[in-house]
Amino acid sequence: MAERKGDNQKLKMLYLVKIFNEETDDGHALTMPQIISKLEAYGVNADRKTIYRDLEELRRFGMDIITSKEGRNCFYHLGSRDFELPELKLLVDSVQSSKFITDKKSKELIKKLESLVSKYEGSRLHRQVIIAGRVKTMNESIYYNVDKLHEAIGADRQIRFKYFDWNLKKEMEPRYDGRWYQLSPWALMWDDEKYYLVAYDSTHDKVIHYRVDKMTDIRVIDEKREGKSAFKEFNIAHYTNTLFGMYAGDETKVMLEAENRLVSVIIDRFGKDIIIVPVDDEHFRTTVTVAVSKQFFGWIMAIDGDVRIVAPDSVVRQMQETIKELSQQYGI
Repeated sequence: MAERKGDNQKLKMLYLVKIFNEETDDGHALTMPQIISKLEAYGVNADRKTIYRDLEELRRFGMDIITSKEGRNCFYHLGSRDFELPELKLLVDSVQSSKFITDKKSKELIKKLESLVSKYEGSRLHRQVIIAGRVKTMNESIYYNVDKLHEAIGADRQIRFKYFDWNLKKEMEPRYDGRWYQLSPWALMWDDEKYYLVAYDSTHDKVIHYRVDKMTDIRVIDEKREGKSAFKEFNIAHYTNTLFGMYAGDETKVMLEAENRLVSVIIDRFGKDIIIVPVDDEHFRTTVTVAVSKQFFGWIMAIDGDVRIVAPDSVVRQMQETIKELSQQYGI
C-alpha cells in the first residue's frame, strides 16, 4: 500500500532544512521518530528510508548534519553553520551598543541574527549590553540613508539632501532655511559610534564630511560624481586620525611632549607610525598631524595636563587663548 502523501509533500526538503536549522545544534539533537513527527506537523509524510536518503542529499548539498549514537538510539543535529554563536554575540553587542542605530531597528536586526542559529542558541542572544548613558539616535531613517548613499557611490552619481540640527523644542530644524546640499559621495566611515559621509564639495573644492543621521530626503541624481582626483590620494585613516570628534580645522604638524606612561594614549590616537624621541628619563616628544580645533585642545586638557603642546608657536598661542577664555567663562 502506497504511503499517504501530505499536503506539503513537495516542500519536504525545505522543511527538513528548517527543522535542522531551528531545532538542533551541538547541544540539541533529534531522533528519527522526532524528525518524522515534526515533518507531519508541517503536513509532510515520510518514512525512515526516504529521510535517510534526504539527509544524505542535504549533506551532499553542504549541510553539516551529524549522526551520533547513544545506546540503540541515533540522534541527528546540524553542526557547523555560517555563523558561530560567539560571532553572533559579537554582532549583537555591536548592534545594541551602536548609537547610530535606533532601538527599534536594533531589535529588528537582532531578531534576524537570531534566525541564523537554533532557537535554543537564539535565546542566548537576548543579551542586554549595559552601557551607561548610552543615547541612541532618534532618526529612524539612518538605516535607509546608508543604503541610499551606497547606491549613489556604486552608481558613481551625485546626491542631493537636506541637513538638520535639533532645536530647543527637540524638533528637527533644517540648516540654511532648508536649502538643498549637492555633493559627490565617496566613502562612508564610522567614527566615535557615528556614521559619516565623506564627500567632495565642488563649490568649495574640498573634501567634507556630514553626519548621516542628520541627513534627510537623500536623492541620487543623474550627474556623475566629481572630485576623483581629490580622492585619488585620499587616505581615510589619516583623515580620521587628524580630526578630533570629527571637527575640521587647519591641518598642522604639532609637536607634543608627554610623560612616558602616556605613550599608549598617544599611539592609540595617532598610530604606531609616529616617531617617539626621548627628552629625559620621564618624558618623550613626538610630532603629529592634526586638524587644529577646540576639540583638539579639549583632548589635550582632558589628559590632566600631562601632555603639552611644544610647537608651533601659533598653536601654542591658540591653546593659551582657549585656556584664557575658559578661565574668564568660569570667573577664574
